[in-house]
Amino acid sequence: MLKAHIIKKRRELSVDVSLELERGQSLGLFGASGAGKSTVLACIAGIEEPDDGFVKLDHLQLFPPSLPLHRRPLGYLTQEPGLFPHLSVSENINFGITKETAATAEQKQWIKTLRDRLQLDPLWSAPASLISGGQARRVSLARMLARKPPLVLLDEPFAGLDRQLVRELIDDLVFWAQTIGFSMIAVDHHAEVLKRLCPQRVIVVEQGTVAQQGTWDELYGSPATPSLRSLLAPI
Repeated sequence: MLKAHIIKKRRELSVDVSLELERGQSLGLFGASGAGKSTVLACIAGIEEPDDGFVKLDHLQLFPPSLPLHRRPLGYLTQEPGLFPHLSVSENINFGITKETAATAEQKQWIKTLRDRLQLDPLWSAPASLISGGQARRVSLARMLARKPPLVLLDEPFAGLDRQLVRELIDDLVFWAQTIGFSMIAVDHHAEVLKRLCPQRVIVVEQGTVAQQGTWDELYGSPATPSLRSLLAPI
């Protein structure tokens, strides 16, 4: 489904990472803060442009040349909810969906499913500027999933949230990955969080390059570098 080779040169770090992902699979990008994981995701999403390499999603070439963000069939969730404060929760979730699509029975039912599963009914008409940080994360998750993207990118979207809410959001994402069948790449520097989100495969990124890849059992059983051992401690 996805094939990518991201080359991005920065003043403090040069990123050079290749990855492949089949439809319906999940992949974790693991490593310390500043290792280059978020850069990889940002280049796939189109927030940043690679200096070299390629990004291909199915038969669609995302780079090169750089395909505009609105034409990339993917969802991208970061630490910042990025909601429009002047719009209601409902308007944020439906933002960017055409009137024709929003009017279909299938889309209405899907929005209702998101609304119920994420417990957004009490917030539905509230301005986004008045909801809490945890509520905003749930709204941003619903907005991302409203279009049923075939590929979901998660860049530490649970940072700063309490453990119970993190567990609930992970359960929701795993449930929908199985229900919708989207592929998922997630970034986190907490191994236990990433393992629950992406149990199938993991790539370890250190200093901008791939230090190790394989299953979680392989990673836990034989870390490729000494620095990985402290990162594998449970949170």
